[in-house]
Amino acid sequence: MSSIPDAMHREQRQLSDEKHISNYNEEAEVGSGSGDKVEPAGRPVRDAEWKALVWKQDKRIIPLCAGIYLLCYLDRSNIGNAKTLNANKKHDLLSETKMTNYQYVIALMVFLIAYAIFEVPSNYMLKKFSPSKWIAFLMFAWACITMGLGGVHNFATVTVLRFLLGVFEAGLFPGLVYYLTFWYRTEERSIRVALILASATLAGAFGGAIAYGVGHMDQVGGLAAFRWLFILEGLPSLLSAPLVWFCLPDYPETVTWLSPKERELALERLAVEGSKGDGKMTWADAKSTLTDWRLYIHYAIYFGISGPFSSLSLFTPSITAGLGYAGLTSQLMTVPPYACAYVVTLLVSLSADHFNARAMHSAVMATIGAIGFIASATLDPKAYNARYGCLIIAASGAFSCIPPLLGWLSSNLFTTGAVGLAIALNISVGAPGQILGVWIYKADEAKKGYPTGHWANAGLLLFVAVGCVGLRVYYMFQNRRLRREGSERFYKY
Repeated sequence: MSSIPDAMHREQRQLSDEKHISNYNEEAEVGSGSGDKVEPAGRPVRDAEWKALVWKQDKRIIPLCAGIYLLCYLDRSNIGNAKTLNANKKHDLLSETKMTNYQYVIALMVFLIAYAIFEVPSNYMLKKFSPSKWIAFLMFAWACITMGLGGVHNFATVTVLRFLLGVFEAGLFPGLVYYLTFWYRTEERSIRVALILASATLAGAFGGAIAYGVGHMDQVGGLAAFRWLFILEGLPSLLSAPLVWFCLPDYPETVTWLSPKERELALERLAVEGSKGDGKMTWADAKSTLTDWRLYIHYAIYFGISGPFSSLSLFTPSITAGLGYAGLTSQLMTVPPYACAYVVTLLVSLSADHFNARAMHSAVMATIGAIGFIASATLDPKAYNARYGCLIIAASGAFSCIPPLLGWLSSNLFTTGAVGLAIALNISVGAPGQILGVWIYKADEAKKGYPTGHWANAGLLLFVAVGCVGLRVYYMFQNRRLRREGSERFYKY
C-alpha cells in the first residue's frame, strides 16, 4: 500500500486550463507522443507544489471517505450473512422471522428501490447543507436503522427497515464521487474512487470474518447471533457520525488547514475541471445533462455492472454455502474472494489512470469476470474447489471494472455545474440492475450450483465489455471530427 500515494502523484500532469481536457490517447495519435507534461502558458512549473498539495488533501480526505463507505457497506450487506448465520440451528434471520426465501428477496429489493429514488435528491442536499453535515446525518440515520434490524420479528418490520436503510444509504456513494470533484482533477479521480469503492470489497472480507466471530455469540443475552451482528456492525457507524461532522473537509476554499497560498493553488488547479463549492447548477446545465444521449450509454454500461455487484454483495454467503461449506465455515470462506477483489481493484484502477485508458481496462476486466461466471455455470456442481476459484476470478473481474467506469464518466462531463446530477443519475440507473441481481440466485438452485445467477452475471458483464469498446470507438471518431473543426475539447476514453 505504500506505493499508492507515489502512483497517484505520478498522475499529476501540468496541463493548461484549456488544453488539459484533451485526451492522452489523442495526443499520441497526433504525434505529441511522449505524454510529457504540458506547461501552462505564462506560469512557472509547479509540479512539486501540486504534488505536496494533493498529498495533503489525500491524507485528510481519502482514508476518512474509505472508512465511511466501508461502514456503509458493512451495514448494507450484513443481511446476507444474517440469512445463513447459524441456519443449521434455526437461529438465522429467516427462521426467527418466519420469512420465506421469496420474502427475503422482496426485502432486498425494496432497499434498492429506495436507493434508486433518493440518490439524485441526496446529491442536491449534499450541496445545499455541505458534505460534512449531510454525510454525517446519513451515517447517523443508517446506523440507527441497522441496529434496529437486531430487533426484528417479522417480514413487515424487516421490509420497512430495509426500505429506510436504502433511503439513507442512497446518497453516500454518489455523494462521495461528487464530493471528490470539488478536490481533484479528472485524471486524479479514478484511483481515489477505487480506494473508496475497494473498501466495499474490504467490508465484504471483514463482514465474513466478523460474522464468523459473532456466530459464536449465539444466544448470548438470549439473542440469536444474527441480531448481535446487526447491533455490533451498526454501532461503529453511530459512533463515527460526529467524527465525520467535525473532521470531513467541505471545500478547498473553506478549510482552515490549507494556507491562503495553498487554497489559491487548489482553486487554480480546478479552475476548469473541478466543481465549485459556491457553484450553482443552472437549468441549462441540467437540461444539457438530461438530453445528452451519449451519457445514457454510460448509464446503460453501469446498469450492466450493477447486477453482478449487488448479487455478489448479497449472495456470496449463500454461494459459498452451496460450495460445500457448512455452518460458520461458509461465513469465513467469503473472505478470500473479497480480499482478492480488493487488491485487483486497486491495481486495475492504478493502471487505468496511469495509461489514461479506462474504457479498455473496464472491458478487459468485465470479460475476465464473465469467464469466471461462465466457468462456474458449466462446471460440475460438486467441483467445489474449481468453482470456488472461479468465484474469486468472477468477483475480481466484476468489482475492479467499476472505478474506471465512474472515472470515465466524470472525465467526459464538460459542465461542472451538472456533475452531481450526472453521477447520481448514473448510479440511479444502475439500481434496476441491482434489483435484477437480487432475483437471479434462486434458493432452489443451490444444489445445481446456481446456474441461472452465474449465466445472468456473465451476460451482463459481456454487455459491459461490448458497451465499453463501442463507446470508446465512438469517442475516437468524434475526436477526429473535433480536431478537424479545431476544437480544444476532446472526449477521454
